[in-house]
Amino acid sequence: MLEYRPYIVFACILVYMVMCIVVGLWAMRRTKNTSDFFMAGRHLGVFVTSAAVFASTMSGFGFVGGPGIAYKNGTSSFWMMVSISIGMCIMFFLLGKRLRLLAGLTDSLSVPEVVASRYKSNRTGGLMAIALLPGVLIYLAVQIKAMAVVLFDLLQDLSWASNVSIEWCFVLCCSVLVFYCVTGGMVASVYTDFIQGIIMVGAALLVFYAAMTTLDGGFTEMAQIITQDDPESMQPWGTLGMISCLSIYFIMALGVCGQPHVISKLMMTKKPEDSRHLLPLSLAGFMLSAILWVSIGITMRAMVVGDYHQPLVNADEASSAFLTQYAHPLLAGVVFAGLFAAIMSTADSFLNIGAAAIVNDVPKLLFKRQLNNELLWARIMTVLIAVGAALIAYFAEDTVAMLGVMGWSAFAIAFVPTVALGLNWRRANRLGAELSVSAGFVVYGILFFKEIALPFNFHPGAFSLLVTVTVFFLVSIATPPDVIDRDVEELLEL
Repeated sequence: MLEYRPYIVFACILVYMVMCIVVGLWAMRRTKNTSDFFMAGRHLGVFVTSAAVFASTMSGFGFVGGPGIAYKNGTSSFWMMVSISIGMCIMFFLLGKRLRLLAGLTDSLSVPEVVASRYKSNRTGGLMAIALLPGVLIYLAVQIKAMAVVLFDLLQDLSWASNVSIEWCFVLCCSVLVFYCVTGGMVASVYTDFIQGIIMVGAALLVFYAAMTTLDGGFTEMAQIITQDDPESMQPWGTLGMISCLSIYFIMALGVCGQPHVISKLMMTKKPEDSRHLLPLSLAGFMLSAILWVSIGITMRAMVVGDYHQPLVNADEASSAFLTQYAHPLLAGVVFAGLFAAIMSTADSFLNIGAAAIVNDVPKLLFKRQLNNELLWARIMTVLIAVGAALIAYFAEDTVAMLGVMGWSAFAIAFVPTVALGLNWRRANRLGAELSVSAGFVVYGILFFKEIALPFNFHPGAFSLLVTVTVFFLVSIATPPDVIDRDVEELLEL
C-alpha cells in the first residue's frame, strides 16, 4: 500500500474539496439576504456553532506551525495550547452572552457594527472596520499560500500531475474556497466548519495514537531521549523560560477575545442562552484537535535526537515528515484532509468578515450610506478579496511571512479593549478605545519592525497588549463618559 500513498492522500483531499463544493451549492438555497450571508441568519444550533468556533481557533497554525514549535521548543509549546484553552473560557465569560444580545438588539451584522453601537460612534466602528482589512488580507494570504504549497508538494509525487505549477495550485485552492464562500456565504462557511471540525478531531486522535506507538516505550521513552540531549526542553517552561512562556500565556489567553473570525461566531446562535452549551463543546473540540501538535512535535524531536530520523531543515517540516515516514497512508490522507480543513475553516471566516467590512461596515458607518443589492456586492467583494490575498501570498512572500506572525497580536490589540473589555465596563468610552488601539499598534510596530528584543524574551505582542489595556483604562477614567443608548446601557449592566 505504501507505493499508493500519494494517490490515497490526493484522493482524500479531492473528496474533501468536492464536499466543500456540495455544501456551497446546498447553502446557496439558504442564503437569501445579507443577514444570511454575513451572520448565517442567526439560526445556528449549538453543535454547528461550537465546531465553527474551535475550528476557526485552531486554523492551519495548529496543524502546521504547532508541531514545529513543539519540535523546536519542547514543552514551551504546551503553554500555547493551555493558554488558548483558558482563553476560550475567558472569551465565553466576557462575550458569550453579551455579544449575541447586543448584536440582536442593534441588528448588527459584524463586530465593527457592534463596536459602533456600544460606543454610539460610527467613527469608532468604522475605524475598527478599516483596521480589520490589512489583517484579513495578510491572514488570508498566509492560509491560501499554505494550501497551495501543500497541494504542490503532494502533486510532485503523482506521475501524471508532477508538472502542475505552483500557480495552478494557487488557482485551484482559491477557486474551491471562493466557490463555496460566494455561493453560500457564512451559511456554507459554518457548515463546512462543522464537517472540518469533525475531520480535525478525528485526524488528531489518530495521529496521537500513531505518534505514541512510533517508539516501543511510547512517550516515556521519547521524554528520556530528549532529556538526555537537552534537559531544559522537557522542563515545565521548556527552552523559552518562565517569563517568555507567561507572556505568551497572556497574549494567547486574552488574545482569543480579540480574534474577529472567532468572536463573530458568537453572534450567530439562535438564542443568547446557547453560550453556556457552546463553551464545553468548543473547548473539548479544540483540546482534542490540539493533541496533534504536541504529539507530532515531541515524537519528531525524539526521532531526530535518537538518530532514528535525519535532522529537519525547518521545524515546520515536522508534520509532513511524520506523515510521510511513520503514518499509515490512509491516516496520512485523513490528516492532510484535516490540514486543508483547518486552513479553510479560518480562510472562509476571513473572507466573510472582510467582505462585511467593505460592503456593510465602511459605507454604513463612515459614509452613512447603504449599498444597493448588498448581497451581490458581498459576493463580488468575496472574490476580489480572495484574489488580492492570493496575489499578496504569491508576490510578497517575505512580507506575508513577516506580517503573518503579527496577526494574532494585531487583532488582540484592536479588539480586546474595544470589545472584550468595552462590553463589560460601562465607564469605557470611545476616546479610550481609539487611543488605546492606536498606542498599541504604534508600540507593536516599533518592536516588530525594529526587531527590538525585550528582556527575558518577553513577547512583543504581550507587551503591546499591556500598553493597549493600560491606555484604555487610563484614558477612559480620565475623560468624561459617553452618552449611550439606554437599552445598550442596560445590557452592559447585566
